[in-house]
Amino acid sequence: MAEKITTRAQDYSQWYIDLVRSAKLADYSDVRGCMVIRPNGYAIWEKMQAALDGMFKATGHVNAYFPMFIPESFIAKEAEHIEGFAPECAVVTHGGGEELAEKLYVRPTSETIIWSSYKKWIQSYRDLPILINQWANVVRWEMRTRLFLRTTEFLWQEGHTAHADPEEAQEEVIRMINVYRTFAEEYMAVPVIVGRKTDSEKFAGADATYCIEAMMQDGKALQAGTSHNLGQNFAKAFDCQFQTKESGLDYVWATSWGVSTRLIGALIMAHSDDRGLVLPPKLATRQVVIIPILKGDKEAVRAHARFIAKALNHHGIPTFVDDSEQNSPGWKFAEYELQGIPVRIELGPRDIESGKCIAARRDTLEKTELLLDESLPTVVGEILNSIQQNLFDRALQFRTENTVEASSWEEFKTAVEKGFVIAHWDGTSETEAKIKEETKATIRVIPTDEDYRERYAMDEPGICICSGNPAAQKVVFAKAY
Repeated sequence: MAEKITTRAQDYSQWYIDLVRSAKLADYSDVRGCMVIRPNGYAIWEKMQAALDGMFKATGHVNAYFPMFIPESFIAKEAEHIEGFAPECAVVTHGGGEELAEKLYVRPTSETIIWSSYKKWIQSYRDLPILINQWANVVRWEMRTRLFLRTTEFLWQEGHTAHADPEEAQEEVIRMINVYRTFAEEYMAVPVIVGRKTDSEKFAGADATYCIEAMMQDGKALQAGTSHNLGQNFAKAFDCQFQTKESGLDYVWATSWGVSTRLIGALIMAHSDDRGLVLPPKLATRQVVIIPILKGDKEAVRAHARFIAKALNHHGIPTFVDDSEQNSPGWKFAEYELQGIPVRIELGPRDIESGKCIAARRDTLEKTELLLDESLPTVVGEILNSIQQNLFDRALQFRTENTVEASSWEEFKTAVEKGFVIAHWDGTSETEAKIKEETKATIRVIPTDEDYRERYAMDEPGICICSGNPAAQKVVFAKAY
């Protein structure tokens, strides 16, 4: 029930954990750093997975599966890659009761094991492009964990593509980061900033990393998806060459891109409130709950509730009836608010007699009287669409109100405690490191979206917020999860 949840104002971090556990989304496992994703949480992941999978396939990608164990010799071939992941790697040293001749790494990501296969499959430009995605689990030995946001084992998808030229690879990188943007904004109702990471923040082994960054209700940033231009790095590490159209030899150009179950954490922190989870209808397995007020002729009320549910389901609106009698209607109202069901319909004998029912929206808690006639599915559908749009608009307004353009170091240090800060940066890793050390804020993204760049005059030259040196552009700073 909602009373178990610490308020956001009281302790935002505890509010998040309380909500995840009270809404039965996930729980701690007896395995250190791991979580159990409960049915309510996994249902959200299934909706995310289905939507993304359709978007991937619409852009020409196919699914495959690669081993979770990676030979140490494969890892060692890409020095920069393993250096970036070494502290987080889990290593298998024994199997079948004996010490292994070669250690096996439990995948922290799959570039090396996949490129060992691509080397076998690619001989000519005719074999390209390869556009493969896999849905899998990965292991990264995290020291500090938080349900959904950072766990030792988590679920994700990782796309790995191979191309004949750098232009095609770059097109793929941009295409996929925009797929993620579309998903975040149209399904999750979370506005994101699209852009490039700095060299110090990019993926280990990549030439360039692009990302989408979202603002949570505490003003912190959450990296919600990444797309990497890997250049020819992995192809060279695995000697993956192909015959070009001109009959020469060249190394293959590569990309990788992925999102994970941390998207569920983003969804929770972007929209939910002190009563519990708030779900965008597009990611709600159950969009409507009907709660009969069981008075008088109880069976007649039940029958009407089921009739309405059948009509809504027939029109593609997933609806269920809770006509149990062990809990009061008030208890049910609070429970389904906690679970984030987008619309609640209350139906009692008087409602049936008057030909009306009460519909309550989860996002605003507003109640509306609806007619019990053939217009009901259309009207409920409109309410669901309104909730979806309102959640996005509300999150966008919050981001706008909590984004500050800083022109002095003191102003920067104050503003970065509350939200996103747009400020000039001199482009050096030394300044970037100093800002992180003194404020714990990082450069989240160098925006590439033209509208965003124009709105905040990102290309306007100025003076670096920290060093005082000339700066060619502005970037987005924030504290982050």
